[in-house]
Amino acid sequence: MIVTRSWINEWIDLDGITTEDLAKTFNAIGLEVDRIKSYEIPKKIIVGKVLECEKHPDADKLNVCKVDIGTSIRQIVCGASNVRVGLDVAVATIGAVMPNEMVIKPVKLRGVESEGMICSATEIGLEDCQDGIIELDESIGKYKLGQELRTILTLNDDLIEIELTANRGDCLSIRGVARDLSAAYDRSLRESDINEDEDKRVGIGRILNLSHDGNLNVNLRYKAVDLKDLKLPFIVKLRLAQIEETRETDIESLMLYVTQSSGVILRAYEHGFFSKKDETMAKIELKKDKKGYASIMSKNKASTVGIIQEDISKVSFDEGTVLIEASYVPPDIISKKMQESKMDAGPMYYRTSRGSEPELNQGLNFCLNLIEANSSSSVYGGSIDLCDSYEDKIVSISKQEIDNFIGANIDKVVITKILRNLGFNTSKSSSDNFVISVPRYRHDISHKQDIVEEIVRMVGIDNIASKPFIFAEESKLQDDYFAYKKRSIYRHKAAGSGFFETISFVFDEKKVLESFDFQTIDDKLEVLNPIVNTLDTLRTTLMTGLLKAASLNVKNGVSSVRLFEVGSIFNSKREESLKMSMLFSGDARQESLVNTGKSQKIDFALFTQKITDIIGEFELREYKTKHKLSHTYQSAQILQNGEVIGELFRVHPNVEDSYGLEATFMCELDFTKLSYGLKIAKKISKYQASFRDLSIIMPKDLNYEKVKNVIEKSATKELIRFYPVDKYSDEELGSNMSLSLRFVLQSDEKTLEEDDITLAMDSILLALKDELNIGLR
Repeated sequence: MIVTRSWINEWIDLDGITTEDLAKTFNAIGLEVDRIKSYEIPKKIIVGKVLECEKHPDADKLNVCKVDIGTSIRQIVCGASNVRVGLDVAVATIGAVMPNEMVIKPVKLRGVESEGMICSATEIGLEDCQDGIIELDESIGKYKLGQELRTILTLNDDLIEIELTANRGDCLSIRGVARDLSAAYDRSLRESDINEDEDKRVGIGRILNLSHDGNLNVNLRYKAVDLKDLKLPFIVKLRLAQIEETRETDIESLMLYVTQSSGVILRAYEHGFFSKKDETMAKIELKKDKKGYASIMSKNKASTVGIIQEDISKVSFDEGTVLIEASYVPPDIISKKMQESKMDAGPMYYRTSRGSEPELNQGLNFCLNLIEANSSSSVYGGSIDLCDSYEDKIVSISKQEIDNFIGANIDKVVITKILRNLGFNTSKSSSDNFVISVPRYRHDISHKQDIVEEIVRMVGIDNIASKPFIFAEESKLQDDYFAYKKRSIYRHKAAGSGFFETISFVFDEKKVLESFDFQTIDDKLEVLNPIVNTLDTLRTTLMTGLLKAASLNVKNGVSSVRLFEVGSIFNSKREESLKMSMLFSGDARQESLVNTGKSQKIDFALFTQKITDIIGEFELREYKTKHKLSHTYQSAQILQNGEVIGELFRVHPNVEDSYGLEATFMCELDFTKLSYGLKIAKKISKYQASFRDLSIIMPKDLNYEKVKNVIEKSATKELIRFYPVDKYSDEELGSNMSLSLRFVLQSDEKTLEEDDITLAMDSILLALKDELNIGLR
C-alpha cells in the first residue's frame, strides 16, 4: 500500500508530526514501513503563467512564450505540445540546478532568446504524470505567481510504502490508514459530505430503475451525473503516478483515485448501456450469472459485482449521463465463491477479496465533490440503494480481562478512545465491562484476543512496562523425566567413548552368582517359576551378564570387546537399585597401520582413562573386592566428590580363562550417585601457571593416600593440583622407592615468582618430614 504524507493529511491533521515520526508510528501499530521516498524540487523553480504563445519563426515544433513569473515577464522558448495561453506552469529560472544537475542559463534557440525553461514533471523530480509540461491548478493548494514550487507541500511530498498483512484489507485506502493514525494520535478523521438541494436537482429515480433477484449478499448504491467538461486535477494525475496506476479515461482515473483514497469500490457506467434508444429510463438488473456470481445485467452483462467490469459498459465519452456505482461484497463470501468457481478478475477484485469499505456514501460523496469542483457537470438528486441484511458482531470483554491479557493496567478512558477512533461502537458498555460492536470493515475481529491486540497496537508495546513471565502451572518435568535424561546422557557418553550397549535379562543363574561369592535373593523371596534353569533368580550384579556377552563376542572373532549396560539389580531383600557396568577386554585399539596390526592389550591405566571419559574426574582408593571376579592385586574403589560410587578391577586370570577372554577390566557404579545437574562455571586465573616436580623417597609399603592427605593439608592456596608422574626403585633403594610428583601452582593475583614457589614447596616438604618422615630423593 502506497500513501503520501499530503494525501493522508487530507483525511487527518498531521500538523506537528514529522515523516520520521509517522514512519515510527506505522511500525509501532503494525503497518510495517517498506520504504520512504522524498520528493524535493530544486530552488529557483517557480510558478509562472503563460501570457502569450506564438509559433517559433524558424522551428515548427517550438513556441515562443511570454511567461509572467510574478516579478517580471520572461521570454521562454518551449517545445511542449500542450503549452498554451492561460496555463499555470513550472518555470526553471536562470541559475536553477535541475535534478539531473543541468544549470539553467540564458540561451538562443534558433536565433530566439530564451530565459528559462517551462518544465515537465520528470524534469523537476516528480513522477511522469502527464504528457508535456505540468499544467498546475489549485488542486495542489493555493499559490501565487513567482512562488517557489519547493514551498508547496503537495509537490514536495514524502511517499511511504506500507507492507500490509493479509487480514488488514481495511487499510487498503488512504482513509483506512488515516483511521489507524486517528487512534494512534487521538485525532479525528476528516469526512467528506455533499450538500444536496433536492428542490433544485433532478431525482435519479427519473432515469434509473434497479431490480434484483432475492438476497445476493451485495450492497449497491447508485448516483447519476450529467458529465460535462471534466478536467482531471493535476494532484489526481500526480498521485496516480505515485501509486503506479493508470486508466484510459479521465472518469476511470477519477474512480480509481476515489477508491484509493476512500476505500469504496467505484465503477462508472454509460447510462445508455442500460436504456433503449431514445429512452431516458435505464433499467439495471441484479441477478446471478451462470456461475452463480452476482452480476449487473441489461441486454448484456455489464459487470460481476466486486470482480470485473465488462469493457462494453465503461464510459467512453467526455459528455453525457454517467451512472456511478459503489459496491461492497463481504470478503469471505466472494473469496469462497472464487475458490469454488474461478473466473477472470479485474484490478478491483484484490481489494474486494481483502475487504473494501462498506460505508458506500462516504466514497460517493467524495467522488461527486471532485466531479462538481472540476467540471460543469450536474449531479442528480438522491440515490438508488440495495442493502443486504447484516447484524453487527458483538464482543464482550471486561476491563479486568483486558488488563490480564496485557499484563498492565490500561486506563478505561484510553481504551474507549482507541476503540471509538478505530470505528468500534462502545455505547452499550458498562463501568466494568465493554460491549463492543465491531465495524463491518474489520472482518478480521471476532474474539476477545483480537480486541486486546488492537488496544496493544495503539498503546504501543514499548509503552507497556515489562514484567517477568510467571508460570501459572507447575512444571511438568517430574523426577521421571530427569532420571531418563540422566540415563540418556551417560549412555551417549559411553557410546561416544567406543563402548557398545548390551541389554540383558533381569534374571541370572543363581549357581554362577554363588560361585563368585555375589549375594543372592533370600530363599523366601526367590522366583517361584523361572523361565529356564539358567535364569532362576533376579540378578544382583550386571557384571556376570557382561562377561557372558564378552565371551560370545570373542567366539565371533571380535578382538577388542567394549561393552556397557545400565540396568536394575536386586539385593537379597529384592530391593531394586540402578547400576552402570562397563567391560573392556582384549586389544586396546583396533588393528591398523598405526600399530602394524599388533595392538597392545588393555591395561589398568587405559581402562581408568576410558571410565574418566564417561563419568568425569574421580579418585581411586586401594580396595579388595568382596567377590571373586577381581584380580587380587588390581582392584580399587572409585570415589567422586569424596563419596564411594563403585569399584574398578581387572578380572581374575582364572575367570578370564573360563570365559575365553584375554586381559579384561570391569567396573560397576552406583548410577544414582553419578553426578548430574547444572554445570557451575568457575573463575580461572589470568596469570600463568607454574609447574614443579619433586621426587620423594618413601617406603614401598607406605600407602599413597597418606602422602596425598598430608600434601592437601599443608598446601598453600597457590597449589591448584598435584599428581604422581613416575615411580622408581632399585637395589640401592632397598625397601624404599622414589615417587615423582608434579605440582601445578597458580595465583589469582599475580604471576608467581621463584620465592613464592619455593615457599609453597618447602611447606609441603616440611609436613611430609614431620608426619611421615619422608623427604626429597
